[in-house]
Amino acid sequence: MTQDRFGNAYAPGVPYARGDILTSTEDDFCKFQQAWQHIEARVRTQGPEAIYNFSRLEHGLPLLADELPIANDFVAPALYFHPFKQAALEHLGGSPEQHDVALFNRLTGATYATHLTLVEPGDVVLGVSASYSHPSVVRAAAQAGATLIDTKGLEDFKVALEREHRVALVVMTRLAVTYEVMPEHDLRQVVQLAHAKGVPVYVDDAGGARVGPAMFDQPRTLELGVDVVATGLDKYGTVGPRLGVMAGEKSLVSRIRARAFEMGMEARPFLYPAAARSLAGSTPERVRELVETTRTVSVALQEVFGERLHETPVIAQLLADDILEMAMQRAGLSAPPIVPYEASAALAMLLLRDYGIITVHFVGLPPGTSALMFKFIAPEVLKAFGGAEAYAEAIDACLGKLAGMLAEPGQIRSLLLGDGKAMHA
Repeated sequence: MTQDRFGNAYAPGVPYARGDILTSTEDDFCKFQQAWQHIEARVRTQGPEAIYNFSRLEHGLPLLADELPIANDFVAPALYFHPFKQAALEHLGGSPEQHDVALFNRLTGATYATHLTLVEPGDVVLGVSASYSHPSVVRAAAQAGATLIDTKGLEDFKVALEREHRVALVVMTRLAVTYEVMPEHDLRQVVQLAHAKGVPVYVDDAGGARVGPAMFDQPRTLELGVDVVATGLDKYGTVGPRLGVMAGEKSLVSRIRARAFEMGMEARPFLYPAAARSLAGSTPERVRELVETTRTVSVALQEVFGERLHETPVIAQLLADDILEMAMQRAGLSAPPIVPYEASAALAMLLLRDYGIITVHFVGLPPGTSALMFKFIAPEVLKAFGGAEAYAEAIDACLGKLAGMLAEPGQIRSLLLGDGKAMHA
């Protein structure tokens, strides 16, 4: 797809159209600043417990009090690099004889460093997933001067691999941005076909490294025979920080890690204790608990939104196009005054302002999707908020408020960017 349901062309590097309010990543950062004001107000008056993280991305720092004295870049890695390496190889299915590891400032850093190491200008990168590659892959290929050809599924990949004559890297995504999963047979076939042509396979296994084995009985990533994999420590069963963990064939990881240090993409060494604990504490049982809680929420949302709620085996979502259409219907409007991405962002801001709910719109910069996602919800967060029905009612109420603002888009600009930004627009 290259445009949304309203005919707006997608902006470069992201799977949604930009509008007149959120025109760029710079505006997205202004949106963050506005969100921080709402968070500050709630925390100062009601305490940190008034913020409910429904994004299910863990961006805290799980260090223990007795680790703070050694939380520096000299002592921490000396004590914790080897425990981190052992935990990472166990997590991703590697062996110390064949594989090495690296820790990045975030998963995107691992993806960029991989492309900048293995891809030359003029090369072709083949992306393959059940839908489309994450925008970070798009940007990394462009930064390396390569052409990204994104393919959907095994058959599409086969055609592209045979057609292209300068493929330097295959980027495989097990759990796509749309949360559709590639079957194990297809994953193995991609690896086999790529290796037959001498092309290395890098797996952007952000959440799939845990969801694949826990929910679909798939192997751990390196057990698929891939060359290099990176996963995020903030996703679905891990507890943060927001770092990228890489593991793979020793010589490749060594080269990529060196490039990361040269480019400032490595994680600070004092974070090794937190990374080791996050990996060691991740269990399939926790992943399944998060999915089951999400299904409970999906049932409540289905009662409110019906067929507008889109579901996969592990998550549910309201597409931005549907959010805008529903708001327009409630407002009695026939022409959209904003683009779907802005409607979804406005709904997310209302949820934060009025209920303290954090969604993915306040995690990614820029967001990798325009949808409002319901995924891997922690049962303790849902209970603290008041349950699935209360959560669904909050979304419905905020959608009504969004509808009431559509007739005057200036209200939405102020909501997202603040009055100062709105006055100078």
